[in-house]
Amino acid sequence: MKKRHLIIALSVFGTVFTSCNDSFVNTKPLDQLSESVVWTDPSLADAFVTELYGGLGNGGFDEQMLASLTDEASFTHPGRNITTITESRSNPADPGWINGTLSWQNMYTRIRAANLALENLKKATAFPAATVNRLNGEAKFMRAYFYHQLVRYYGGVPIIDKSFSLSDTEFLSKRNTMKECIEFIVKDCDEASAHLNGLSMAAGRASRAAALALKSRILLYAASDMYDASTAKSKSTAMAAYSNPEFVAYVDGSRADRWTKARDAAKAVLDLPGLGNQLNLSAPASKEDGTNNYLNNSLARNGGEKELIFARYFINAKAENGGRIGLFNGPNGYNNWAGNAPIQNFVDDYEMMDGSKFSWSNTEHASAPYQNRDPRFYATLMYDGSAWKPRSPSAASKDPFNQIQTGQYEISSGSGKVAYFGLDTRKSSIEDWNGSYTGYYFRKFTDPNPAIVDQNTWQQIPWPFFRYTEAVLNYVEACIELGQDAEARAWLNKVRFRSGMPAITESGDALRQRYRNERRVEMAFEEQRYHDARRWMIAGSTLGRKVQIINVIGTLKPGKTVTLYRYDPTSYDYQYKVVEMDPGKENRAWLDKMYFLPIHRDEMNRNKSLVQNPGY
Repeated sequence: MKKRHLIIALSVFGTVFTSCNDSFVNTKPLDQLSESVVWTDPSLADAFVTELYGGLGNGGFDEQMLASLTDEASFTHPGRNITTITESRSNPADPGWINGTLSWQNMYTRIRAANLALENLKKATAFPAATVNRLNGEAKFMRAYFYHQLVRYYGGVPIIDKSFSLSDTEFLSKRNTMKECIEFIVKDCDEASAHLNGLSMAAGRASRAAALALKSRILLYAASDMYDASTAKSKSTAMAAYSNPEFVAYVDGSRADRWTKARDAAKAVLDLPGLGNQLNLSAPASKEDGTNNYLNNSLARNGGEKELIFARYFINAKAENGGRIGLFNGPNGYNNWAGNAPIQNFVDDYEMMDGSKFSWSNTEHASAPYQNRDPRFYATLMYDGSAWKPRSPSAASKDPFNQIQTGQYEISSGSGKVAYFGLDTRKSSIEDWNGSYTGYYFRKFTDPNPAIVDQNTWQQIPWPFFRYTEAVLNYVEACIELGQDAEARAWLNKVRFRSGMPAITESGDALRQRYRNERRVEMAFEEQRYHDARRWMIAGSTLGRKVQIINVIGTLKPGKTVTLYRYDPTSYDYQYKVVEMDPGKENRAWLDKMYFLPIHRDEMNRNKSLVQNPGY
């Protein structure tokens, strides 16, 4: 984690050495430590627990992002198994792209390591009590986090709260119910919170606030439509036909009680001191301040670091892939890879500055779709004509104006006109193979400093696993579902004012829909949309929609002469046309089985006690 990556060759299974008369066999490996040694040394025990954080990977900053499984983005490059999921072709033999931070095998490997730590800490009587207390808190938080990953992707899973050893006679475990899994996670969060209460933790480590934030998230899920069996059955044929609904939802109890627990858990986070940024405004910030506030929060600087409750930090010295988010997603005209390209379905959901909906049917909107939008729009997206960094020396002469070029434009040539394809298109003169298909690029989380040349320089932007605003939005949602609209509006408007947007005044379902769009925009590309669309059971009309993209055409005005292109409405008439992405690139479809991922065939074969998820 931040400035503190301890590297030690400790197997998560624990390394056990047996005695033998043969001195060669008795030789101790030079790159490993025995389990008995680890748990007699506080520093080694600390290193073992630190290694649990390795299960977090790069957070959400991998080349392939969860956003591309949603109506936020489309992954540009073929052959990565993402369309297996977006086209609902997942099956137990081929589930599609599964990130290591959510894979069944990887999560259980980390859970076993957490169990080993918790078991050995009980026996660590020679350790300082404060050390044992802290390590217990961290291990319980990490175990809860890994289980929450399994639950929100696979539903109820086997709860393993001990490390199996050779003395065990049974290794096959049945799935626990959704209710049992969530109660287990909440219990670990509560105990982690108690252990870590009052402790000042290093950035990137578990804390009381992190434990409370995780509890808030999982209880919000527990109250949602997909997690309620009767509601899920009414909205999904796959759920209705499933003979074991207890594995994927609550089959009893009161949803009102679950919403109350979700509200109270979120409020516990909101009541923590010293968290949150610019949420005390009594009126909307200016457009410029709204954009800067959002940039500061996504970059974790200038007050935005107070948004972070639990994050994955990166330092240039380690050169981890999490520091290459600019390279992975930036424009090809800057020698970047355009990986997770925002799609028009997402872009259209940004409101106008006055709080009204954007509409292509509105001629004023359609003629200038990038003007007067929610200030967060400009901190999240790169679009045709938007300003960005200076281009590389080899490309600077082609674009000395440093503007994103995703369209096709006329330029003057001799006495006539010729077509010119923008530097950031798939017909660019710079790395055309890496161009976006959608007409947009990802800006959020990318350091705007011109000195950070993304293709060559690692950046140090943290990934936000949990931030304060998520807890605010969790609280708003629970209040709406409990009919406490005034309280919901008060907190929702804090978020809107910070971003320069006017107050929301609706009630009832209209408020619910405004809230959902607000969450979509505020938490963009933070691995929220995939889970939100599923738990609200709106995936068919959102994740399953055909991908829409933008075509931009710039035509020279009569009498205008341009030999070096730049975005210029005084010289050009611009036409914006929304079309569906070529189905040969991505042909999205939604089947209700996709509410949960399939348990892999290999796991099913290894453990005959497991029951497969609905629809597979």
